[in-house]
Amino acid sequence: MNPVVHFELPYEDKDRAAKFYQSAFGWQANIMGPEMGNYVVVATSETDQKTMLPKVAGRINGGLFHRTEPQQSPSVVVATDNIGEVMKRVAAAGGKVIGGHKADGEPDEIPGVGLYCSIIDSEGNRMGILQPKGM
Repeated sequence: MNPVVHFELPYEDKDRAAKFYQSAFGWQANIMGPEMGNYVVVATSETDQKTMLPKVAGRINGGLFHRTEPQQSPSVVVATDNIGEVMKRVAAAGGKVIGGHKADGEPDEIPGVGLYCSIIDSEGNRMGILQPKGM
């Protein structure tokens, strides 16, 4: 099975969103710069400083991304050890592979993280696929 390992929420104002989630839920936000697409990494659970994985099994952390289209909504990210194979299975199962931020059907390499692409499932839901670095 490929587990859910991350979630993503769109924002219109990164500072306002980071403040909201910190105030409402106590999440810690790390606002990245323009070189990382102004992504906001959020920790919802204490993590191991070396691996950045949650210390408590079953918990996940997430991120906030800039909303560029009105229909963008929250999504989950599923991990795999072979993103190319999963992209093929998504298409064969009736989904659509969007790809990385260029929407060209190819995954993006996120520095220090791994390969990432977006897909649309058979029901029209956007999801992410991640092949973590080293897998």
